[in-house]
Amino acid sequence: MAAFVRTAVIGIGNEFRRDDGVGHAVIHLLRKRAEARPLPPGTVVQECGGDPGQLMDLWQDTGLAIVVDACFPSPARPGCIHRWYPAPGSLARCATAGRHSSHALGLFESVHLARSLGRGPGRLIVYAVEGADRSLGTGLTPSVAEAARTLVERIEGDVVRRAEATRGGTGAD
Repeated sequence: MAAFVRTAVIGIGNEFRRDDGVGHAVIHLLRKRAEARPLPPGTVVQECGGDPGQLMDLWQDTGLAIVVDACFPSPARPGCIHRWYPAPGSLARCATAGRHSSHALGLFESVHLARSLGRGPGRLIVYAVEGADRSLGTGLTPSVAEAARTLVERIEGDVVRRAEATRGGTGAD
């Protein structure tokens, strides 16, 4: 089934709210890097404002979706990267879901909604970057900008490993 070979890398956020734009910044850096070193065929790199419907459209029928978003816990450790990869079909209930999100529905709720509607990706990896500033304006704080550069390398590695596993016939990530 060719549709499930596709990989989507999705950056969520608002680039006009400082660190909340980290998802968009990662997408921009990933596209720039891909000019010199293309990503495997079937890889889609896209920005999303956080709308659950758009998110579901972007990751539907993918074998792997990688999502990058900012989070704003208290106290924050700006630039700290969290990696979350729920097992397909299982999501533990998080007591603080949505509390650290800057979107009306947080990513956790969007994942639950997609799974209940049968519109989730085959496998999901979420990278959440702790931000310091979500005030109006553009540009990331230095620690979040450094985290974005680090994530580009990690995501490229995730995508390449998935492509190699798929070519090898294992489908594993």
